[in-house]
Order: sequence, then structure tokens, then C-alpha cells
Amino acid sequence: MTLIYPEVVVTSRIPPFLTTGLQEKFVVHERDHIRDRQVFGRARALVGGGEAKIDGAYMALFPALEMISVCGVGYDGIDVAAAKKRGIMVTHTPEVLNDDVADLALGLLLSVARKIPAADRFTRNADWLDGPFQLTRKLTGAKLGLVGMGRIGQAIAKRAAAFDMDISYTSRHPRTDVSYKYVANPTALAAEVDYMVVITPGGAATKNLINAEVLKALGPQGFLVNVARGSVVDQAALIEALQKKMIAGAGLDVYVDEPNVPAELRKLDNVVLTPHMASGTVETRKAMSALALANLEAHMAGQPVISPVPECRS
Repeated sequence: MTLIYPEVVVTSRIPPFLTTGLQEKFVVHERDHIRDRQVFGRARALVGGGEAKIDGAYMALFPALEMISVCGVGYDGIDVAAAKKRGIMVTHTPEVLNDDVADLALGLLLSVARKIPAADRFTRNADWLDGPFQLTRKLTGAKLGLVGMGRIGQAIAKRAAAFDMDISYTSRHPRTDVSYKYVANPTALAAEVDYMVVITPGGAATKNLINAEVLKALGPQGFLVNVARGSVVDQAALIEALQKKMIAGAGLDVYVDEPNVPAELRKLDNVVLTPHMASGTVETRKAMSALALANLEAHMAGQPVISPVPECRS
């Protein structure tokens, strides 16, 4: 008997673990390499990473489309409203990457406060022979503000508590399940803290949430870390604030137009840059891939998916 495997289209980069899993269970096509136009009529699912861009017009190319599986917690590139209108299920991979993102947030905090990358270059270049390295800033006991107090925000707060940091946060609504101080908005939060970490979802609702006003409130002794989405921070305003020393420094893992990082940012010595690698460990990418694949398999078997995006839970 000939087995019929469902056909799926991969729309953006995905971990190799997911590619292998898909190839074992599905007929896999890549978005930019579809030669047989009939694939558009047969494909039942689209698969992509957290940076996937799938709008209503692209979905319309697939009359048999039933599901979009995102291998990432963020899904702001997916037009979920258009998907729901057609009854298309959208899933993502929350929870499994909380620890890694929180770990990198603390790594960026330490790196920018203690100037670890600059100290590495200072030592490698033998600049130490000419005198000691500049003094840096203390993390322990400092005031930390979190823009977002979801699962990852809470994981960051847990780690920051080990540094005896004074933790406060802002979000759309105060939470009843955490004891940290709630502040009404990012500007007010920035005025109160030494370090601000951005960990809120991307999308239209949070675009440029961290703007020039917020950065001014953070002030010349304040540091910004962004492990959310590049769109959440007004990148032009941030570059100006860093160039003019309106804030002390920044640690960035995300950017507006990845992988294109502005030359202005790359030239600055008061910013630490990483290449959107917060969830980039072998263990977590395996777990994300397994969940993305499990969502697909459940749907194709007529069973409830494991982790639908919030909009598709009802």
C-alpha cells in the first residue's frame, strides 16, 4: 500500500532538527524553490521560524491550507486574523525557550555593565601593558526594570533576584501572581531604574514602545537590554541616545531589519551586540523543533494541537 504523506511548505529558516523531523513525516517543499505549481493546491501546512512573514495574500495561494506551525515563541510576522478568518490553526513553541532567553538577558546585562567584550579586546591587544582597564558598573543591588512580565520576564526576574536586584516591571496590566513592583508605563519605569530589559511581544501594539522619551528618562547612567523584538525599540532614537551618551549603554540581541545591523550600532563601543541568539542552544532548538513537529502531527491526526497561539485557543 502506498503511504500518502501530507505536504508542507517551509517559509523561512528553521532548525536542522525540525528539517530532519519534517522529512521523516511529510513531503517538504521550500518557499523559494517550488517548481510544481500544483504544490500550492496540495500543501496543508506552512512551517517557519520565529522570523517567518506570512500574510493573508500568501495564505491565499494555498487553498488547502489548514495550519501554520511556527518554531518560535514570537509570531508577529503571521497575520493571525487572516488565518482565523479561514479557519487556519496557528501554533508556536512557548515555554521551552524561557530559560535560554533569560540566561542571555542576564549575560547581556553583565556584558554591558562590566564591559566584558571591551575587556576581552583590551587583554588580547595587550593594552593592559599601558595601564589598567577602565572602571565599570556594578550589577548586584542595582535597580532593574522589566518591560513585560510574562513567562520569560519572570524567568529573568528570578535570575536577577540572585543578584539582589531591586526589580520592578511594566506591562499592559499588573499581575497578581508576582510580588514585584508594578509601574504604569515604560517612561515612568525608565526613570526609576538603572537597567531596563525589554521582553514584550512584537507587533503593531508595541512598535517603538521604547522611544526617545523612554530613553531620555532612562538617562546617562542607565542601560537598555533588548531580547524581545527589534520593532519594540525605536532603533534610530536608540542610536542617537547611544551616540550622544544620553544613556550609558545597551545590550541588543534583536534588530529592526535582521540580519542587517546598522553600521552606526556596530561602530559604537557602548553597545554589546549578539545575532538574535537568545534561544540558540542545541538543547532548546531541539525542544522547539520537537514541539513544532508535535503540533503538526497532532493536527494532521485530527487531534488538538499542543500549543496554539492565544488567538487560536478558542
